[in-house]
Amino acid sequence: MNTKLTQSPTLAARYIAHGEVVAFPTETVYGLGANLFNESAIRKIFEAKGRPTDNPLIAHIAELDQLRSIAREVPPIAQTLVDAFFPGPLTLVLPKHEQIPLIATAGLNTIGVRMPQHPIARQFLTACGMPLVAPSANLSGRPSPTTWQAVREDLNGRIACILKGDPAKVGLESTVVDCTGKAPVILRAGGVTLEQLREVLPETEIANPGHAEAPKSPGMKYRHYSPDARVVISIFPQFTAPVGDSAYIGIDPPPRLDGFKKFLLCREVAEYAHALFQFFRECDEEGIQTIFCQAVQEKGLGLALMDRIRRAAHE
Repeated sequence: MNTKLTQSPTLAARYIAHGEVVAFPTETVYGLGANLFNESAIRKIFEAKGRPTDNPLIAHIAELDQLRSIAREVPPIAQTLVDAFFPGPLTLVLPKHEQIPLIATAGLNTIGVRMPQHPIARQFLTACGMPLVAPSANLSGRPSPTTWQAVREDLNGRIACILKGDPAKVGLESTVVDCTGKAPVILRAGGVTLEQLREVLPETEIANPGHAEAPKSPGMKYRHYSPDARVVISIFPQFTAPVGDSAYIGIDPPPRLDGFKKFLLCREVAEYAHALFQFFRECDEEGIQTIFCQAVQEKGLGLALMDRIRRAAHE
């Protein structure tokens, strides 16, 4: 199967109507979409990505009215977050409607829902006329794609269509918040920060990573975001030195920066987060063996950035 490249949301939506999967841009990373109510189409996502079927998917909507066909109810805390952050890089875990196929939720009675802010994503979802499930458009375990070229690198010939757009603005996946309990709980840090959530709902908590429940969110169970190179967290950049064909990414330079085969210095945490996954991919293309990633404070977007770096480093 040849993967079609297009800049037309309308053309891309036709593939969805015919039960195919389509990669499309969002403000977080590129997603791989299929009709939420078409089980055979959803299976194609798992097959294309090599994704375990016990890893739940996230529904994407164009209009708030579509929540009624996805969620059995929208608790008050969820409605507060919808009012404050939709559209945007926030996913809410809600009780699922009975018509949602269990393959989309990994057998759970909950489902994550988000409304992307990206204009092309909105146009595409509107043209589809239905909610889509959409994990990141990469091979399972690989760094999430922030460009359409990265999608093509992983999935060319494995999916029907790639809807081309600009590089993702945020560069990290959406924040996932469980709204099925008394207080909102962050299951995955992302583009909406803990501080922003607590401005709206001060009782917001962060999930205990050791809890035994079945994961309600992607990114909680399996190895994720990993390049082929070994990832090392550089807690003290001033003591970091190159080792063989190595690379460095961070805000503060190590003393022997010119000794690294590849490096990227970022002005701030947001730029660092935006660049991380693409840097991983470029390092793999250049045969880098070790990538040193500077540790940052776990506040604001730094919480999500360090989560992704730790998972890439298998910590």
